[in-house]
Amino acid sequence: MKRLIPALFIAFPACADPVFIDRSAALPVQHIYAGGWEHFVGGGVAVFDCNGDAKPDMLIAGGANPATLLINDTASPGDGITFRQGELARIDHSTGAYPLDIDGDGNIDIALLRVGPDRLLKGDGHCHFSDASDDWGFHPRDAWTTAFSATWENGNEWPTLAFGHYVDRSNPNGPFEACDTSDLYRPEGRGYSRSEVIAPGFCALSMLITDWQRNGAPELRISNDRHYYVRGGYEQMFRLNPLAERVEDWKKVSLWGMGIASQDVNDDGLPDVMLTSMGDQLLQFNTGTGFQNAPFSIGTYSQRPFLGDDGRPSTGWHAEFGDIDNDGLMDLFISKGNVDQMPSNAIHDPNNLLMQQSDGTFVEKADKAGIATTERSRGAALVDFNGDGLLDIVVVNRRAPLELWQNATGNTGNWAAIEPKTARNTPAIGAWIEVRANGRTTAREVTIGGGHAGGQSGPVHFGLGSSTQAEFRIIWPDGTASEWTELPQNRITEVRANGKTLELGG
Repeated sequence: MKRLIPALFIAFPACADPVFIDRSAALPVQHIYAGGWEHFVGGGVAVFDCNGDAKPDMLIAGGANPATLLINDTASPGDGITFRQGELARIDHSTGAYPLDIDGDGNIDIALLRVGPDRLLKGDGHCHFSDASDDWGFHPRDAWTTAFSATWENGNEWPTLAFGHYVDRSNPNGPFEACDTSDLYRPEGRGYSRSEVIAPGFCALSMLITDWQRNGAPELRISNDRHYYVRGGYEQMFRLNPLAERVEDWKKVSLWGMGIASQDVNDDGLPDVMLTSMGDQLLQFNTGTGFQNAPFSIGTYSQRPFLGDDGRPSTGWHAEFGDIDNDGLMDLFISKGNVDQMPSNAIHDPNNLLMQQSDGTFVEKADKAGIATTERSRGAALVDFNGDGLLDIVVVNRRAPLELWQNATGNTGNWAAIEPKTARNTPAIGAWIEVRANGRTTAREVTIGGGHAGGQSGPVHFGLGSSTQAEFRIIWPDGTASEWTELPQNRITEVRANGKTLELGG
């Protein structure tokens, strides 16, 4: 029987409550995700290094406003986070953005989601982007796109791309029971042509391709919005090659799905999954053959606002795991916010910062951390913007300004950030990183997708607690496992394969 909660872990003394400093006022532009019905959902942010200076930059969807590029201008590690506005051709009606090196030239490109035809933006390594959709044979239909994921299949030089579509705007009988299908693009040489239809479609709001069974066969998970499919729909899993829905052994769950976060929470080597929703935020533990709902006592359901007197259900959007205090335990951030003015759900709905305890339960600390704002939050990211080894937070709000929070938590543990690289699939999507420290083995999969309408490309962060010695290995996308290697601490390490050994860079 798979244990649902991790064993007791006392390798690092209890940290102080998390503390964050609001850096929003220092942003060079007040970015707001705006718009009517077609922008009730979406509002994602892509986080990546667009100029090779090892500082994470951002491209943020704008909805009815233009998308915004912000370039990280922080002076030195540990300094106050600052950004400058980058040059970006005007892009309207964007809902989200995901960073990945599509053409394998070592520069991050962008899959841009839109209300309208999606776009593939080619990066030049100097924070300039051009629309390469036509050059790459990418000719998507006019749809309402709200989800994305990607992987590299069968040794292909280019990635397979999945775009998830929401309500079919052309259906005269909509919007209810008018969910659109989605599209899968496999590369043909160095580009794309036609798509394969992902059906049935139940109004996708998040997608994630993950090797959840760790058997070398990644599959596509889709979280769907029950509000529009009304009946007959459910959360989905698709095999990729050939494309087919997993139905014979897939336990159907129906919810108002908004976002997906995947992480091995209980250190058994298998990725568990958090599904955000209107109402319960559902954590499911991976059994290897399916998923089992976490017990309510674990503290992650966050079904109602924890501040104020509004007893109506919460609305969760972006969920992301990360070790906020570097104690070696994964914490969980969830952005919250009413769709618009839905009277059935809370209007003032604070974001959650759920800190994992040594017994595997989670405790709310967003109020203590000072980040329990109540705007209509959508996309978000946990990322170390100023290179001090602490994960900061950016939050995209609908009809309210972008929020930027610098982590200033005291008494934190050691850390390591690992960035695996390969030749064709340069960000090593599909690789597994395993870290041994404090008598535990923590596993992280390198993926692109999930969240709500936005994601990251860059170093994978590990908290190490009080450990002064740790080791790691990488199971590369082709299945080759490296030897265990001493892990450099309190720094970012780029890693490449050399047979079964690892070449470590700065």
